[in-house]
Parts: sequence; C-alpha cells; structure tokens
Amino acid sequence: MNNYFEIIKNAYFGYANYLWSEISNPSWHNYFYWLIGVSLFFFVLEAVRPWNKSQKLFRKDFWLDVFYMFFNFFLFSLIIYNAASDVVVNFFYDLLASIGINNLVAFEVMSWPTWAHLLVGFLVRDFVQWNTHRLLHTVPALWEFHKVHHSVEEMGFAAHLRYHWMETIVYRSIEYIPLALIGIGLRDFFIIHIFTLAVGHFNHSNIKVGLGPLKYIFNNPQMHIWHHAMEIPKDRPYGVNYGITLSLWDYLFKTDYIPYEGKGIRLGFKGIKTFPKSFVSQILYGFGKKNQN
Repeated sequence: MNNYFEIIKNAYFGYANYLWSEISNPSWHNYFYWLIGVSLFFFVLEAVRPWNKSQKLFRKDFWLDVFYMFFNFFLFSLIIYNAASDVVVNFFYDLLASIGINNLVAFEVMSWPTWAHLLVGFLVRDFVQWNTHRLLHTVPALWEFHKVHHSVEEMGFAAHLRYHWMETIVYRSIEYIPLALIGIGLRDFFIIHIFTLAVGHFNHSNIKVGLGPLKYIFNNPQMHIWHHAMEIPKDRPYGVNYGITLSLWDYLFKTDYIPYEGKGIRLGFKGIKTFPKSFVSQILYGFGKKNQN
C-alpha cells in the first residue's frame, strides 16, 4: 500500500514539473504550444473564411470552450488523472504478475517501419474511440456525462475539447489495453495525439473545406455538425456520425447521416435550455439525480 502512496506523490510532483517545463520550454515536442498553435490556426481560418457567416467569431460560450481546452488537456491531469492512472496501471501490472504474466505486448509493432506502426497505432486507437463514443450515447449513465459536449449550441474549433472529465477516464481506460497489446511508444502516441487534435479542431470548426473522396475517410465539419444536431433520425435514436478522426467507420457500419448541408441547424439535445451553463456545474453534472431529457 505504501508503494501506491509513493506512486501518487511521485505522479503529482512529476506531472507538475512536466507541466511547468511544457510552459517554460517551447519545443517541437511540446503539447502545450502545439495546442495553442493548432487552435490559433483554426481561429484564423474561422475569421477569414467562416462557413456560417452569420455566426460571430467569438460565438456563444467561446471563452468557456477555451478554458475547457486547457483544463482537459492539462489541468485535469495535474489535479487527479495522472496520479490515479499511475496507481491503476501499476495495480494492473502487479495483478498480471501475480498470475505469471509479465509482458502484455502481443504484437511488437515498434519493430516495424515507422510509418507502419504509426498507422496501426492510429487505426487501433481511432476504432476503439469510435466504439467508445457509441457507448457514450447508448449507455444512459455515460450519456449524462457526454451531454456536456453536446451542450454546444454554436459550433467552433474550441468546442472539440468541451467535454466532461469523466470522458477522459472512460476513453483512456478502454483504449489502454489495445494500445498496450501492440506496444505503442510515447513518441508515436505524441504524433498520433497531435494529428487527432488537429482533425478534432477541424471537425468542430466553422469552416468548409472540400475533401472530395477523402470525406469518406476523414471526419469533417459538414459531417460532424449532424452528430450535434438537435433533431436526429427517429430510426437512430442514439445518434449518428460517431467518427472521432475517421469517418470511415461510420460509412462501414452504416451510422453515417448527412441529409443536406447543415449550416445553421439547431444544435444540442432536448432539455438543453435548462442544462447547467457554468464550468463548475457542468463538471459536477452526471452524478446524483439524472436529467430525464
């Protein structure tokens, strides 16, 4: 037990030092400045070539979403997630060791060419995330947390990272074992994470870019806006267009839905007008009595 307390202490101090190093030492391998750079890029695109020209650049809840970006990317990890996940991972490996399993890697993809293990890592992670996203819509308890993300009423790049902190726990818990089985390294995870950050910002941005045939592979704003639509098809009560980075899975599993150009459609869900508006009330939402809307 003392070992786990030591892990918690080391995780907090280690992550605090890491966060300060990220802020004080800009580099090409720095999440903090990649987040700022990618966000500024899409902010400029929304300013120069907005898809919905009637929407203000500083749209409704813009600054709330900006705070969510930094909270979910950095602060939540500092407050709880990093320490808790270190304990869980060590406990998991101790449990495996107790039954004679000392290596979880089933496929040594790191011995493959760089492009190959990056591609495999990305595809595995995105498919797991696509399935996890469907769970967030179909499991009532998880939907309560996911409502925070769907409380966006005007679409913009920063809406990408407006989500309940419980989603981090759900996503990371489910994707951990598949990624561990193929032995994806930290360098690869960094590259994959930055790429998915950029595509996620793109999906939520108020811009239009013609992808041509690539729209059947990559998610995009004109597809993803229908995922946030207030009105969804009656034969698909749990939603449509679950793609995180790739639209491919939706086309393969018949969950795609783009009836027409969705510029200006109502976003949200039934009961959104009474949904909590402040950051604190939203991150506490989902516990206790459930909203029936």
